[in-house]
Amino acid sequence: MASAAETPNCLSSTGLTEDQKEFQKVAFDFAAKEMAPYMAEWDEKEIFPVETMRKAAQLGFGGIYVKPDVGGSGLSRLDTSIIFEALSTGCTSTTAYMSIHNMCVWMIDTFGNEEQRRRFCPSLCSMEKFASYCLTEPGSGSDAASLLTSAQRKGDTYVLNGSKAFISGGGDTDVYVVMCRTGGPGPKGISCLVLEKGMPGLSFGKKEKKVGWNSQPTRAVIFEDCVVPVDNRLGAEGQGFSIAMQGLNGGRINIASCSLGAAHASVLLAQEHLTVRKQFGEPLANNQYLQFGLAEMATRLLAARLMVRNAARALQEGRQDAAVLCSMAKLFATDECFGICNQALQMHGGYGYLKDYAVQQFVRDIRVHQILEGTNEVMRMIVARNLLQG
Repeated sequence: MASAAETPNCLSSTGLTEDQKEFQKVAFDFAAKEMAPYMAEWDEKEIFPVETMRKAAQLGFGGIYVKPDVGGSGLSRLDTSIIFEALSTGCTSTTAYMSIHNMCVWMIDTFGNEEQRRRFCPSLCSMEKFASYCLTEPGSGSDAASLLTSAQRKGDTYVLNGSKAFISGGGDTDVYVVMCRTGGPGPKGISCLVLEKGMPGLSFGKKEKKVGWNSQPTRAVIFEDCVVPVDNRLGAEGQGFSIAMQGLNGGRINIASCSLGAAHASVLLAQEHLTVRKQFGEPLANNQYLQFGLAEMATRLLAARLMVRNAARALQEGRQDAAVLCSMAKLFATDECFGICNQALQMHGGYGYLKDYAVQQFVRDIRVHQILEGTNEVMRMIVARNLLQG
C-alpha cells in the first residue's frame, strides 16, 4: 500500500501550519514503519505493543495535549486530531488505545492538584506507565449517571466496591481513572479517583474475545473493599461526572480522528486494488461505477475530516457549542468512516474477506467506534436536545 503520507492531492490535508505538517509527517512515518508492518500480527496474536507505544511516546505522543511542565507536548486539540488520524493509518486499534491513554493523562493534568500532576503525569506521558478510563459498568452503559460502584469514606481513605466493564487496557495497564459514587443518586453523587495496579482489592476479569481492537486487552475491573487514599481523588467530591464528560468531549474527537485514519488507509487500499485487479479484460479502475464509488468515499472522508477538525477547534477555544459539535463530529465521522471501510472491502471482492488483506482489519477495528465514547444513538440525543432546548 502507498503510504498515507503520499496521498493524492484531493485527500491531503489543507490549511495546516508548518508545525502541523511536520508532526503529521512524523506520525505518518511512524505509522508506516513501526505500526503497519505489525498490525496483522498484533491482531492475530492479541499483542499489546507496549514497546512500540513507548517509541511513540518518545515522539511526544504519550501526552499530546498535556502541559509540558509534567512531560506533555502541550499541543492543541486540532494538533492531536491530526496526529491520531495519521497514526491510525498504521494500526487503528493501537492508536485508539493511545487516544484513551491521552484522555486519562489530560484528566489528571487538568483536574489534579500539583502533587497529583507531578506524581502521575510524567510516567504516563513517557508511557513508562499506561492508563485506563473506568466509567462503564455491567448495568450502566449509555446511562452512565446511574453507575453503582460505591466509594465509602473512612477517615483519609475511600473503600471501593463494584465493577467496571469493557475497560481498554484493563489488567495490563498501571493507572485507572475511576468514576464512583461517593454521594446520592444521579450525576452529582459521582467522584473521580485514581487507582494504581497492585492496590489491595483491585482485580480483573477474564480477557474478552473481541471482533476487533485485538491489539489492546479488554477486561472487567473489579473492586472488592479496595482501599484508596483520599489524596487520589481528582477535584472535589461530586465533581466526577463533570470530569468524565469533559474528558469524553476530547475522547469523541480522538476516536473520530482514529476513524478518519482507518478510512483514509482503506481508500488507498481500494484505489490500489482497483488499479491492479483485472476483470473482463481490463482493470477494475476503468469501471465507471467503481470510479464513482471511490469518488464518493473520498468526498465523505473529507467532509468527516472537516467536521472533526471544526469540533477540535471549538473544544480548544472553549466555545459554548463545543460539546454538541464534538457529538456531531463523532456521530458523523464514525458512521461515515465505517461505511467507507466497508465499501473498500466490497471493492476487494472475495479478497477483502481474507485476513491476508488489511482492509478487513480496518473494518473490524473501526466498527466499535460507533459504540464507545458514547454510542451514536446518544450522540443523536445530545444534538437533538441542543436543537430543541435552544
